[in-house]
Amino acid sequence: MSDINEHIDKIMHELRRGTITIGVLSQLNDPQYGYSLVTELKAKGIQVEPGTLYPLLRRLEKQGLLESIWDTNESRPRKYYVLSSLGKEVIEQVSKEWSQIVTNLNDLLNLEGGRQSGNN
Repeated sequence: MSDINEHIDKIMHELRRGTITIGVLSQLNDPQYGYSLVTELKAKGIQVEPGTLYPLLRRLEKQGLLESIWDTNESRPRKYYVLSSLGKEVIEQVSKEWSQIVTNLNDLLNLEGGRQSGNN
């Protein structure tokens, strides 16, 4: 049984890793700092560790998909991230692609009409 769980864990890890960027970009229409983003994603069922999020935010900013703004008005300065105009275009296109992928996978898995055993 642990062999099955090991395979499932690996597949789920790859799936989460591949979709976290979409989740992050989808939440940055309005400026957010890292911790608020972790909290918001968690509330929506997406678990992201800060050690994963911060390098991702820096990479997305370096790619030109995000812009950052420092808020030094608080006692603790915070770096806020928001989608750049390029980032807005990218997430719009990726969202369309994602919807198509979900539709296609649902068809493959026969989720719409219930799974039918024995069909390959």
